[in-house]
Amino acid sequence: MKPKKIVLAYSGGLDTSIILKWLKETYGCPVVAYCANIGQEEDWEAVKEKGLSTGAEEVIIRDLREEFVKDFVFPAIKANAIYEGGYLLGTSLARPLIAKEQVKIAREVGADAVAHGATGKGNDQVRFELTYMALAPDLKIIAPWREWEFKGREDLIAFAEKHGIPVPVTKEKPYSIDANLFHTSYEGGILEDPWQEPPDDMFQMTVSPEKAKDEPEYLEIYFEKGEPKAINGEELSPATLLERLNRIAGVHGIGRVDMVENRFVGIKSRGVYETPGGTVLHVAHRALEHLTMDREVMHLRDSLIPRFAEMIYYGFWYAPEMEALMAFINETQQNVTGTVRLKLYKGNVMVVGRKSPKSLYLQELATFEADTLYNQKDAEGFIKLQGLRLKVKAMLEKKLI
Repeated sequence: MKPKKIVLAYSGGLDTSIILKWLKETYGCPVVAYCANIGQEEDWEAVKEKGLSTGAEEVIIRDLREEFVKDFVFPAIKANAIYEGGYLLGTSLARPLIAKEQVKIAREVGADAVAHGATGKGNDQVRFELTYMALAPDLKIIAPWREWEFKGREDLIAFAEKHGIPVPVTKEKPYSIDANLFHTSYEGGILEDPWQEPPDDMFQMTVSPEKAKDEPEYLEIYFEKGEPKAINGEELSPATLLERLNRIAGVHGIGRVDMVENRFVGIKSRGVYETPGGTVLHVAHRALEHLTMDREVMHLRDSLIPRFAEMIYYGFWYAPEMEALMAFINETQQNVTGTVRLKLYKGNVMVVGRKSPKSLYLQELATFEADTLYNQKDAEGFIKLQGLRLKVKAMLEKKLI
């Protein structure tokens, strides 16, 4: 059954501009173009005009920056979520929010279908569609890249020229860019060769460490229950805090990552990322946890970090296992309150101080000087019990018993 109205996740770029026209031609129904502002730099008025001129019945732009940072980025910071040891999940965190708002708009405008511009090779198709299915199982899902006859970029450009769709395509930036308030990612084109070093003029949020400031910069970040609240004593909204931290860390060349990762669909891909403010928050948050978290709680949570990051990367943000794990992570953060002092210099983030009213650190216990809380003789029995099984095994092997 053909849809009566479609809401398209629209950016105004090559793919979604052509998808907008293709949906109109293929399904012959109204298409609402929806744009999510999650911190990327755009001329939103121009995007709106282009959408309308390409055939959209309406162009809806939603400012989701505060929600993105508070409800998606900060929970990932609290969990220390990093995929495969390097990726801080900037794109992965944005997609479920974009899709959630798209479902909301579909309800508002009376649409019975949603569409996205993700290709059939990547992760985003999964992230969008798992969110649709979790939040609105009745909506029809349209994935043009898996349906249409176009084979590649040249076919898209030819279609655009035929229909008078303005699509500026140059060879100056032969790679794909995805940006939001948390990060900027670069994939494809010249980066598909994992031996090829990324050109330095590619980066948008950071200077290279070689060109960074010659003087270090100190700053303090205050957390409350694991959530960043203030920089240098100034309390800021989530989006404002991250935006400011991006600027501070960016001039010091902090947050660049170049990695080959495993996509959910089974393909290895090379991604280059810059996450300046997020990198600083991860380092600071971990330092505060070391001061305030119980050892066994921390080790248990740490064992779940790869699984949590994997669920985000794969698109299971609204799955029941994510809800359960998020509740556990929030519980672990109840005492993660305090301030961390950091030193930023030439691409490095160094922790140089930390303090907390919830600190579990006792100088009286940690000191090498004489103390009354810890009797060093007690360690003898502790070690003997820990080593008993090792001793028995060795004695049996050597036939000493």
